[in-house]
Amino acid sequence: MASLRPRSLSGLLSAALLLIVLPLTAAVVYGGVQLRQLSRTSDALVRDSIGLTQHTQVLFQNIAAMERSASLYAVLEDPRLATAFSTNERALEATLDRLEPLAPPIEIARVRAAARASSVLVHGARGAELSAGLVGRFDVLGAEANALADQTRRAIDTRLEAAAERADATRRWLLWAIMALVPAAIVLVAMFFFYVVRPLRAIDRAISDLGRGVFSQPIAIRGPADLAALGRQLEWLRTRLLEIAMERNRFLRHMSHELKTPLANIREGTDLLLDGAVGDLDDSQREVATILRDNAVRLQHLIENLLSYSAWQSSASTIELTQFRLESLVGAVVDSQRLALAAREVTLDLQVADLQLVADRPKLKLVLDNLLSNALKFTPRGGTIHLHAYQAGRSTIIDLADTGPGIPREERDKIFQAFYSGQTPQGGPIKGTGIGLSVVREFVQAHGGTIEIVDGQFSGAHLRIRLPIQQRKESSKEAAHAA
Repeated sequence: MASLRPRSLSGLLSAALLLIVLPLTAAVVYGGVQLRQLSRTSDALVRDSIGLTQHTQVLFQNIAAMERSASLYAVLEDPRLATAFSTNERALEATLDRLEPLAPPIEIARVRAAARASSVLVHGARGAELSAGLVGRFDVLGAEANALADQTRRAIDTRLEAAAERADATRRWLLWAIMALVPAAIVLVAMFFFYVVRPLRAIDRAISDLGRGVFSQPIAIRGPADLAALGRQLEWLRTRLLEIAMERNRFLRHMSHELKTPLANIREGTDLLLDGAVGDLDDSQREVATILRDNAVRLQHLIENLLSYSAWQSSASTIELTQFRLESLVGAVVDSQRLALAAREVTLDLQVADLQLVADRPKLKLVLDNLLSNALKFTPRGGTIHLHAYQAGRSTIIDLADTGPGIPREERDKIFQAFYSGQTPQGGPIKGTGIGLSVVREFVQAHGGTIEIVDGQFSGAHLRIRLPIQQRKESSKEAAHAA
C-alpha cells in the first residue's frame, strides 16, 4: 500500500481528485442512463396506452358496424349489405393487426375466430335462420373483444408497475451510493489532512519559529516528497541561522573584551587627572576630564550590557527547572529595586497570588527585574507601577504595567528586538541598550510561554506574561532556543 501512495503533493492531489470524482461521475452516469431508460419506457407506455385506447374504440366500432350490416342483410337480403358486411369485416381484421403488438396473441386469435364464425353464418344462412344465429354470434364476438381489451389493459398496468419498481430501485441505488460516498469523502479528507495539511501546518510553524528567531527545534517534515524537500531546506536554513547567531554572539563577546582593556586605561587616566596626580587642573581642564570620565563610564556600561547579553544568549538554550514560590521571587525582585522606586517616588501596586511555579528561578528573576526596571524608566515621578500575578486555567499570568506614556503602536513590533530602544524619552542618566525586552522574550519562550502587549486596562504600557503551570524537565531543552 505504501508503494502505491503518491510521493508528490501534485500526485496526492490528483489521486484524491480522482478518488472523489470517479465514483461521483460513475453514480451520475448510472443515474442518467437509468433515468433515460425510464423516460423512454414511460414514453412508450404513454404511446401504447393511447394507441390501445384508440384501437379498442375502433374495434368496437367495427363490431357494431358488422352487426348492423348483418342484421339488415338478414331482413332485406340485399347483396350490397353483404358487401358492406365484408368491408366491415376487413376493417376489423386491420384493427386487430394494429392491436397485435399491444395485446396477447391468444386474445387476438379468439376475436379473429369469433369474427370468422360470424362471417360464415352471414354468408351461409338466410332469413330466419340468419336472424336467429346472429344474436349468439355477435354476443360471443363482443365478449371476446371485451376480454381482449381487459387483457391488454392488464398488460399495460403490468408494464407500468414494472417501470415504477425499476424507478424505485434506481432511486434506492442512488440513495445508497450517496450514503456510501459521504463516508468515503470523509476518509479522503482525513487522508488529505494527514498527508498534506499536517505537514503544511508543520512548515508554517517552522517558518514562524524562524521568523521569531527560535532555532532550537529541528525541522523534520513528513509527507509528500516535495513538502519533505522543503522541510529539509528549512532545516538547512535553521542550521545556518543558528550558526550565524552563534558567530554574532562570539563576535560580541570578543569585541567587548577587546574594548574593555583600552577603556579601562582611559578611565584610569581620567581618574588620575581628576585626582591631580599630574598636577592641578583648572576649571576648563577639569570639565573636559569630567566629560571624558562620564563618557568612559557610559561606554563601559554599554559594553558590560553587551557582555551580559552575549552571556544571556548563550545560557538561553538551557533552563534548569526548580520548584519555588512566586511570591518570594517577586519579593526578591522588588527588594533589589526598592531604592530606585523610593528615589523616583513611584508607588508599587503589588498583587501576587501565592502560587507554586516549576521554572528556572534565576532566569525568571531576570525577566521580572528587567520588566520592573524598564517600567521604572518610563514611569513619571510620583506614578504607579502595577505588578499582578494570578492563575488562569493551566497558565500563570504575570501582568506588569505603568502609568507612563505607553508603547506607540508603530513600535510594538520592534520593542522585543535586540538593540532597539525606541523613541519614547526615558528617565535616568544612562540611555538603555535595548536588549532587556529581547532577553525577556527569549527567557519566557524558553519556558514555553508568551509575552504580549495588552491595551485598555492601564493608562501606560502593560505587558502580560503567560507561563505554563508545569514544565516537563525532559522537554525543557527542546522548548528553549539559542538565538
